[in-house]
Amino acid sequence: MTRAAPSSGPQADGRLDTGGRLDGFRLLVTGIATADSIAFATARSAQRAGARVVASAFPRDGDRARQAVSTLDDPIPVVECDATSAGDLDRLGTSVDELLGGLDGVVHAIAYAPTELLGGTLLDAPTDRVGIAFTTSVVSYVALGRLLAELAPAAGGSLVGLDFDASGAWPVYNWMGICKAALESANRYLARDLGPRRIRANLVAAGPLHTRAADAIPGFGHLLEAWETTAPLGWDPTDAAVAAEAVCFLLSEAAAAITGEILHVDGGYHAMAAPLRPMAGEPTDPSAARTTAHDEVTDVDDGRPFDMTLPVREGATR
Repeated sequence: MTRAAPSSGPQADGRLDTGGRLDGFRLLVTGIATADSIAFATARSAQRAGARVVASAFPRDGDRARQAVSTLDDPIPVVECDATSAGDLDRLGTSVDELLGGLDGVVHAIAYAPTELLGGTLLDAPTDRVGIAFTTSVVSYVALGRLLAELAPAAGGSLVGLDFDASGAWPVYNWMGICKAALESANRYLARDLGPRRIRANLVAAGPLHTRAADAIPGFGHLLEAWETTAPLGWDPTDAAVAAEAVCFLLSEAAAAITGEILHVDGGYHAMAAPLRPMAGEPTDPSAARTTAHDEVTDVDDGRPFDMTLPVREGATR
């Protein structure tokens, strides 16, 4: 399918006009529940780029999802689906095929973990509900890859999932962090197995955003503090559109040779080794009073002691 090149003209809201980058693209966006989500922002950006979009939502979120998509430039259909149910997934595939006549791309925006798996320590978290977190957050990604393989044209397609960087251990997140690590692994295997069908599989790892799911994470503020001090480009936790634009890029033919990748959309946080600036209200002078790890070393040239003071910043993970 040939699609027009993107335009560089700004829209009224100041964002670049994506033009016809996804013109005629048939897209399923899962996990829409509210208008503050990356899933909703992706549906809006993709639609403005020319895509035909169908949304899916967990059954209990169906009414909220329909309310959210009613505010789009052109309201879109919402299919209720529990992505952990084989029967629901079959019905979703049938509905999407009837509505769109096939599928060129899928956005996986589905994750869930009981609250008790997120806060405290990993050792204290009960393990009897880990299965539902893994099935919802990881197995559903593979299931949607299978659905795309069934409905995509011979020219291929694109599967994009939403991630939160799992290369290290966060001060919160616990079992969901482990599920995200599994999601990243599953993405690589899907890239391997979908590649012969010309279907790409990629993830977007966004920084922390004020969404319904994120705000339910105990200690979520610690993540926001880490980004405040460490992201070299800065970070706006209310702007889901930056992640949505990255998703649309990976859906588009501009990413035709990209698969098995994790695209970080986090203001550069993932590339930094330590905080770059103090948190608001902290002294900017590193010698000012604060919690420190201190060691005294003697200069071998003249015997004078010098101070090696290493600031320890609360909430900093790298």
